[in-house]
Amino acid sequence: MNVILFDGKNRNNLLPFTFTRPVSEIRVGILTITEKWERYSGIKPSFKTQDYLSAKYPLNTSSRNLLINGSVCPSQLLWDEIKSLNNHEALYSGDTLLACVIDANEVTDFTEDTFVAKIKKQTALNDILIINYSYDIFSKNGRAIEEDYELVTHGRTSSPISSTNQTVNADKIFIEPGASVEFSILNASTGPIYIGKDAEIMEGCKVRGPFAICEHGGLKIDAKVYGPTTVGPHCKVGGEVNNVVFFSYSNKGHDGFMGNAVVGEWVNVGADTNNSNLKNTYDEVKLWSYTTERFEKTGLTFCGVMLADHAKCGINTMFNTGTVVGVGANIFGAGFPRNFIPSFAWGGAQGFDTFVLNKFYKTAEAMCARRKVVFSEIDKAIIQHVFNQTAKYRFWEKGA
Repeated sequence: MNVILFDGKNRNNLLPFTFTRPVSEIRVGILTITEKWERYSGIKPSFKTQDYLSAKYPLNTSSRNLLINGSVCPSQLLWDEIKSLNNHEALYSGDTLLACVIDANEVTDFTEDTFVAKIKKQTALNDILIINYSYDIFSKNGRAIEEDYELVTHGRTSSPISSTNQTVNADKIFIEPGASVEFSILNASTGPIYIGKDAEIMEGCKVRGPFAICEHGGLKIDAKVYGPTTVGPHCKVGGEVNNVVFFSYSNKGHDGFMGNAVVGEWVNVGADTNNSNLKNTYDEVKLWSYTTERFEKTGLTFCGVMLADHAKCGINTMFNTGTVVGVGANIFGAGFPRNFIPSFAWGGAQGFDTFVLNKFYKTAEAMCARRKVVFSEIDKAIIQHVFNQTAKYRFWEKGA
């Protein structure tokens, strides 16, 4: 069976993070959604995504193709339902297409909006974890961590916990080989704590679950972390963090508060940067929607900042409640910048210029090289497309 993860009609609701990746490459919990499906199915998936992403995230077809909605997080029961589908059958949850089986000649033109199933089935499950909006990434992260923890650690034994640490509910703390944790407080009474391979939690850290730090991730000295929080692979995090998801290769290495937030890849957060996650009026937070191109209600009282891939902010940056920062934006200066910062913005509360691509590429190449990663020509082509696609939001270029 060939497994393909497709971008559903909620893809635009997950911008700015899906500008640079398929929906299923979003990290929530310990793993990306792609990695979750690979573990349940035992099959390495390919992607039905935007054309400009396909060089990095290719599509593979065969005579029988199982297409799965990339915003849907798996469970064993859901996988059992999906893998039993026959050709031209589809599984739905209400009006949401979860999965279908189609022939190779049908894959190219497939979209969730235009697909018509010959046989429609409704799932027997009524509690499926689906990431429909950008803020779902942090607001549903607690459940995702708990489910991934069971998936990743089942039948395995944790590395021993050093006696220099203080722990609560140690049976729910799992440490992978090569990880280092010394002189810290790990409280798993409110949810599990997962510490990935070769990760490091430095002295004096205080961690309350649910919490996951992935391979080669790091918590800096005296970090204070409230769950549910995920520190993705190769991310370095310090200061005070509450319910944040860091994807990978991003840095918040210094003091400052970040709460109810999502941080993409290759983001750098300057020292003493803070975000508000609660309005002074306690009102529901509105967040910029790329779907409607206006601010929309989230249903949340706590909602902080969304930092897309390659975003940067200087020291002492202040983000207001419910701020969306686009791809490659570089924010600095005094005062609160606006709540929607377009991609490749350069500036802050005093105004913006454009972070032109040749300078962006130089910065990205330098940051990637520090982690021994190549910023490739394929990456440049994706960024070029996003730069062109998001030009309409850079109001200063129009003289407005």
